[in-house]
Amino acid sequence: MTAWFPDRAVLLAIGYLAIGYWSVGRFRDLGFVIHPKLCFANGVNPTRVIFWNEYIHEKKDPAVAAVYPAGIHAQLAAAFAHDPQLACETATLEEKEHGLPVDRLENTDVLVWWGHLAHKQVEDEVVDRVRKRVLEGMGLVVLHSGHYSKIFQRLLGTTCSLGWREAGEKERVWVCQPGHPIARDLPAYFEIPHEEMYSEPFGIPNPDELVFISWFQGGEVFRSGCCWRRGAGKIFYFRPGHETFPTYRQREVLQVIRNGIEWATPDRPRSVDACPNIKVSPEGITQPERK
Repeated sequence: MTAWFPDRAVLLAIGYLAIGYWSVGRFRDLGFVIHPKLCFANGVNPTRVIFWNEYIHEKKDPAVAAVYPAGIHAQLAAAFAHDPQLACETATLEEKEHGLPVDRLENTDVLVWWGHLAHKQVEDEVVDRVRKRVLEGMGLVVLHSGHYSKIFQRLLGTTCSLGWREAGEKERVWVCQPGHPIARDLPAYFEIPHEEMYSEPFGIPNPDELVFISWFQGGEVFRSGCCWRRGAGKIFYFRPGHETFPTYRQREVLQVIRNGIEWATPDRPRSVDACPNIKVSPEGITQPERK
């Protein structure tokens, strides 16, 4: 007997049927989940991603400009520009509202953050609105020195401090959870020829999931791929990406970032924060009126 596989049209039909079930409150009772990417083949409803970068190093340091002449944000956006499942945009510190006004964040699925020199220059009002969107369900992918960013510290509630050394040594990134979505299509480990070293202790709350751990040529180790959930949103921190090395041109590193974006993409309706007064309980208990 010849095996039968559904074609793209059938998959699309299944996807739209699933959406219909969800809209009438029945989809949650089916006992399984159809991944959103099956529902929207060929990038019909792509994940909307903003790559945010200070864009300071590249304009001040010729060594950095030689590696990323258009900026780290532009390099990452270009790396995924031809992916039909992503709609890539960029934003930088010098733009009005750092390129992250309310209406733009409202239409963003995943924000990828790289910062280093100007963490303190990021306006608290912008940090507050990014935090709000993460709690509502927007994904956040924080890269390298973004560990010290206001938004990362604010969401995790700790200093996020660590040890470091800039010596261009080898980094070996080990996969801790081979079955995790962020480890998809990766070998048991991969190596980055030259990187800045980060070392433990890393001042973070214990990750909900630890996907990667790094070993450095000098002997130090570091939790380099960490996942958390805050509110309805998902946060992924990935360590590699020092500005003077072409780390964001390496295939495995880009694969991790692509997987991280997909993992962090919202997979449920937006959560709206509220503090309602429940005057009548399911058991009929009624709140007396205040005099």
